[in-house]
Amino acid sequence: MSLVEFIKNFQEKYPKLSEIIRFVIFGGICTIIDMFVMGIVLYVFEPSIYPNFFNVFYGGGEPKTIATVIGTGAGFTVSVICNYLFSTFIVFKEKGRSKSVNGVVLFVMFAAIGLFLNMGGMWLGYDILNINEWVTKIIMTLIVLVYNYATRKLIIYKKLPNKQPIKALETKEEKTDKDKQFATNLNLIQNIENENH
Repeated sequence: MSLVEFIKNFQEKYPKLSEIIRFVIFGGICTIIDMFVMGIVLYVFEPSIYPNFFNVFYGGGEPKTIATVIGTGAGFTVSVICNYLFSTFIVFKEKGRSKSVNGVVLFVMFAAIGLFLNMGGMWLGYDILNINEWVTKIIMTLIVLVYNYATRKLIIYKKLPNKQPIKALETKEEKTDKDKQFATNLNLIQNIENENH
């Protein structure tokens, strides 16, 4: 059995677990994107602390709060765009309202709430509790991961109830038949009125 067949069989046998696995994999990719963008911002803001770019990932000094907050915001924003694309086209089989304007607005709104959770957690962990910026980032990533899955699964990508199909416009023949029926009824009413007078 090839890997492709194995994955296909697994997805058919365990659709919900497959969805969670896809969410975690693509969420992980978005987390790497998030951290990479944060690393770029830290490097640009604090070149004296980090002799080369990869130093941002294993320490080298204490970056300013503004650098960690802007880095967190920039990383989160880029990762949200990637996450929307992955979630809509790969992760969730049920599209719900995701491809509507309302769905995109909800996605961005929930992402913004996640951003504020993430930034608030970074401020609390790094500035108040003096926890390393990357340890804080990992903790906040896990918290926001659970929040993101719950809001997407339960609200954005939730299966919509079946609606009655909208009746197509009347054909010319149906309109003509209705007009004839109306004219017949009108004549009938006029005949009854004439007989009563």
